[in-house]
Amino acid sequence: TPLTEALFNPSSLAIVGASDDPTKYGAWLAARALRGTIPVHLVNAARSTVLGHPTVPTVSAVGGQVDLAVIAVRADRFEEAVDDALVSGVRALVGITAGLGELGGGRLAHQAEVVERIRRSGGRLLGPNCLGVLDHSTGLDASVNDFPHGSIALISQSGNVAIDVGIRLAEAGLGLSRFASLGNQADIGLVELIDSCVDHDQTQAIAVYCEGFIDGRAFVRSAIRAAQAGKPVVLLTVGRSAGSRRAAASHTGALTSPEAVVQAACQAAGAQLAASPAQMVDLLQGLLRIRPPAGRRVAVISDGGGHGALASDALAARGFEVVPFGTELRAQVAGMLPPHATSANPIDLAGAGERDLDVFARLSDLLGRSPEVDAVVLTGALGGYHVYGPELGAHEVHVAREIVAIVAGSGSSYAAHLIFPQSPAAQVLQAGGIAVFRDVDAAAWVLDRLTRPDASCPDDLSEARLPQAPVSGGDYWSARTFLESAGIPFPKAARVTTAAELARASEQLDPPWALKALLDSHKSDRGGVVLGLAGPEPLQAAWQRLRATLGPPSFSIEQMADTEHAVELIVGVRRDSTFDVVVLVGLGGLQTEVLRDTALALGPVDVPTAMRMIEGLRGAAILGGFRGRPAVDVAAAARIVSTLSWLLAAHPEIREIECNPVLVLPEGAIAVDARMALA
Repeated sequence: TPLTEALFNPSSLAIVGASDDPTKYGAWLAARALRGTIPVHLVNAARSTVLGHPTVPTVSAVGGQVDLAVIAVRADRFEEAVDDALVSGVRALVGITAGLGELGGGRLAHQAEVVERIRRSGGRLLGPNCLGVLDHSTGLDASVNDFPHGSIALISQSGNVAIDVGIRLAEAGLGLSRFASLGNQADIGLVELIDSCVDHDQTQAIAVYCEGFIDGRAFVRSAIRAAQAGKPVVLLTVGRSAGSRRAAASHTGALTSPEAVVQAACQAAGAQLAASPAQMVDLLQGLLRIRPPAGRRVAVISDGGGHGALASDALAARGFEVVPFGTELRAQVAGMLPPHATSANPIDLAGAGERDLDVFARLSDLLGRSPEVDAVVLTGALGGYHVYGPELGAHEVHVAREIVAIVAGSGSSYAAHLIFPQSPAAQVLQAGGIAVFRDVDAAAWVLDRLTRPDASCPDDLSEARLPQAPVSGGDYWSARTFLESAGIPFPKAARVTTAAELARASEQLDPPWALKALLDSHKSDRGGVVLGLAGPEPLQAAWQRLRATLGPPSFSIEQMADTEHAVELIVGVRRDSTFDVVVLVGLGGLQTEVLRDTALALGPVDVPTAMRMIEGLRGAAILGGFRGRPAVDVAAAARIVSTLSWLLAAHPEIREIECNPVLVLPEGAIAVDARMALA
């Protein structure tokens, strides 16, 4: 696209504010740009040379086509520099300059005016308040720091985080294909950059650090596109979403935390969410270097009992099985080891490595091909034998090359945890595509992440809008009536305002009854709900008491559902300011209040997705029958979840709907309360 060409592959670039002063960005940018292969023009009106190279006073003085201008001047000179670049036909601008929109107020408005002028001129702006751009595949380096070459595109809103990630990638033997610093995202945003990296042949994975999503759904669509192209997205973020600042007026609001919403977005998009730069790099290693395990049976190769035991515990904590080998496989392993070594799983070489380093390769080959094993973890001191002499050092490098060839030939799922991760042997493993971790817990965590399913959202996730008459009332009775009309089952009920109406209504409903004062959404907290009224006298007594204490304008008398074999769920849908429709389902009662056993997804969701959410709850076993209780109708509950999600998608005037509880019965499911909030 024109944006991609001008920003990442310009015919030439100008560094506006180029400087000899080593304390200024203009000096760092100029030095790096001059080392690249893209023709560079240094712009400085006060000096005839910078870093020994001639300068021009303005971009317009270049006299030829300049595609990219990188502007590193004071904030009060930024607009002038932009105008000069636009007059010269520059198509892409990178604003290093700070002190603009990030300060808010009038400066934010002024920044928007400058962006509008750039757009009208046919140009685009990255930043401002950013650290530049580079593309190792084109020879462009208009950034302020060294970044290693590789196949990962890094898009970061923080310069320091980008530097941190770059250093860690280099330590892991990985590097960047591209880097773009988001800065203020005044014009070019995260989604456009992800899309451009999906179309970049030299990019195999995309790392994103973002402090705020302008359009969460657009991010999901781009991440899905990246996953479908085989270029997974790893996201590191803070604050998670603007929803973190909302008031939680309901259980749904309290339970849909910003972090949980972002995790749901990543699940929908097939993206990976990291909590730190270290986790981000660990995930990138796994995604690029480890074949996802087909199951959860892991063989551990250790040259020490301690590391084997620690690896086994770490894997077990992530749900993997380090089970003893079958008789034949154990005999084959034992045939490669001295008698005092452990041939069970985990394998303890017990000194065999020092005498015969080739055993690491032979075991890797045997276990990688075994039908009893889904993944192999090598843990311990391989890479450290060189300290005992140059011959051992050369031999372990040879063994590392053998392991690389074995894993490449077998296609096995293989990870290494080495206590010498920067050794020559470790570097050979990394260069050959083997993931090397310094921490065995990180290796187990990454293997677990690789077993998670891909994007889980329906194809119509982002555009679900159905023409519906708008809802005008958000009170309990309006919510109940609206939901019933949409197919959500409720107990039979009647709305009454007088004692006579109450008596007549009770004759049409089977006892016991529930009496609800039609107040606000907190009627239960205020004592406005009385349950288990078995006859006319207690019903009238409850009526009189609630009228005297709360004075509601009307009441709902309801036929109570049979709860003997019911399981309570909470089902809620909420419109998140960043990611739009969010769906929550969880076990009700104590599980909601204390254990927070819930699942989240971006909505709307279809019935199969809703069933997976329900069946994925930690306490889902009670749904299938427990201690002689009958199994309940999960499919009926899933239909309620799906219907609620589509209702919210179809009604932009509704902010939130909650049914709590939903009673899931052996046959069917029924909502016994509802809350609805309008936008």
